[in-house]
Amino acid sequence: MSTGRLHHVELWVPDLPRAIAEWGWLLTSLGYEQFQDWEAGRSWNLDGTYLVVEQSPALTAPGHDRLRPGLNHLAFHAGPREQVDQLTAEAPEHGWTLLFPDRHPHAGGPGHYAAYLTSTDAYEVELVATP
Repeated sequence: MSTGRLHHVELWVPDLPRAIAEWGWLLTSLGYEQFQDWEAGRSWNLDGTYLVVEQSPALTAPGHDRLRPGLNHLAFHAGPREQVDQLTAEAPEHGWTLLFPDRHPHAGGPGHYAAYLTSTDAYEVELVATP
């Protein structure tokens, strides 16, 4: 692996089964494969980088707030525009809600084609179309 490449991201979640369902759908749709599974969490891997959802007993707050200091969102390459559109259409069936619907798919600016989604637990993802 090259120096500086992201190794993994770990998200602490308030409801593990819900996180597994929501993140599992999204990540497998983007080409990730289930990597690890244990009582308090699960992870998915793509090309050596993995994302973890874990329900830790050390949580100090009941939920995530993307508007507070810390993580605002994760952005993923999501393939061509048609793939972004398909994922956006399917997202509500899997617990994800479209953010900024009045500006979709150009909420990031006129030259940027993406969908901004939020999970039930308020984690935001940006699905970026390839140019």
